[in-house]
Amino acid sequence: MGSMGGAGERDEAMVRVKVSKREVVAAVLPVQEHWLPLSNLDLLLPPVDVSVFFCYIPATASNSNIDKDIDMMTTPPAPLPTFGSMVGALKVSLAQVLISYYAFAGEVVVNSAGEPELLCNNSGVDFIEAFADIRLHHLNLYNPDDSVEGKLVPSKKRGVLAVQATEFKCGGLVVACTFDHRIADAYSANMFLSSWAEMCRSSSISVHPTFRRSLLYPRHQSTSNYHLDPAIDDMYVTLSNLSTPPPPPESPLLTADVGEDQLVSRIYYVPADQLRQLQLAASSNDCKRTKLESFSSFLWKMVAQSSSFRSEDHPASSSNPRMSLTSKMGIVVDGRTKLRGDLSSYFGNVLSIPFGEKSVSELAGKPLSWIADGVHEFLQAAATEEHFLGLIDWVEAHRPEPSLARIYCKGTEDGPAFVVSSGQRFPVADINFGWGRPAFASYHFPWGGDAGYVMPMPSPLDNDDWIVYMHLPKWQLLSIEMEAAHVFRPLTFHYLIKP
Repeated sequence: MGSMGGAGERDEAMVRVKVSKREVVAAVLPVQEHWLPLSNLDLLLPPVDVSVFFCYIPATASNSNIDKDIDMMTTPPAPLPTFGSMVGALKVSLAQVLISYYAFAGEVVVNSAGEPELLCNNSGVDFIEAFADIRLHHLNLYNPDDSVEGKLVPSKKRGVLAVQATEFKCGGLVVACTFDHRIADAYSANMFLSSWAEMCRSSSISVHPTFRRSLLYPRHQSTSNYHLDPAIDDMYVTLSNLSTPPPPPESPLLTADVGEDQLVSRIYYVPADQLRQLQLAASSNDCKRTKLESFSSFLWKMVAQSSSFRSEDHPASSSNPRMSLTSKMGIVVDGRTKLRGDLSSYFGNVLSIPFGEKSVSELAGKPLSWIADGVHEFLQAAATEEHFLGLIDWVEAHRPEPSLARIYCKGTEDGPAFVVSSGQRFPVADINFGWGRPAFASYHFPWGGDAGYVMPMPSPLDNDDWIVYMHLPKWQLLSIEMEAAHVFRPLTFHYLIKP
């Protein structure tokens, strides 16, 4: 695919979504008002919102939640759910699950030290009902900027979480959530979504979240004289030490004119055989690289090559000034399995973002295995208990001053930068509210900064393909689509419903 503006994309530009109702859903039982401090790892997140959406095909007797043991000869089949009945079930179960996940019904406020803190006051969740004037299978999944942003995912106006349920002409349904990243990472959001769906199906949940901030306490409450890991200074920076302030976390779609430098969102699928080929090419000397390392290394190489191809005056040569630029790629590491104690049900952020730096010329010219070796090296350095404990101590030593991952802070002389966050644990099949598993689901994170964001997720077809959400400059995506069309294939509903 060599174009990002095909006929299907123009057709879908006419999608209209009309909001029919707004209300607030609070926990069904009263919650005693209390303050919940953010952990040191929460404090590393800027005030940005993350969205996720789930597409459900029109309910039929085969995919609705019918007890298969019922004798259908003597018992009439249960009526198929309508939009009204599905929304009603979503609201009732949401009010029930918010008893355990009370953080999502609270509000983020600034305390006397100037730091964000969570007021757990059961102020509730904004719940929006809407109608889309197309059939679900006509939804342009490849270009979520056109079909999802501002239409199917809610814009959070207050609180921590907002929900939107959208009915389609065919009877299909999209359920979408937008949440404050300072309160939850994707692991926590997945835990909540699975519990919500479980509550909707069975009126109970099997996993209860814990908000024990003591699991992430610093080793020393005062670290002014404590030796801090100098490697953390290479990964994180206080805002006062930034040469240029970070970009405001605003929507990247506020301008009508989207130039080639504008970051845009696209969704692709990557076939399983291509992932295996990338893994084979990225592995060398009996060192087998993971699929995530291999895929990330390949994408880093493609991004670098796009920079080298962009200049018409100096195409991919040593005289091209872009070749001397430094490109950065970060990969999100979850610390739950690295730290002592049981954090399997911990709700909050337990993340670090190590990154590598290479010149564009090296990335474009070196073999994939060389790049993958470097990726493996910086990942391994951060995938330890000592790293996360050191990061917690580092934040403590700099509080209350805000800090940020350096990968998100591009300098004026830097080349392309982006972050890869693995969504392979995205529990798509578990988000069954009683009318079948989603036909498709994806995170959506056009965060508004200069650095790109990429999330590979499992295909809902359970065929080892990957679904990849990419938020990168338009010119990079154009180049990647031309140079790696065999790997990055634009997602359509034809892929999702193929036999």
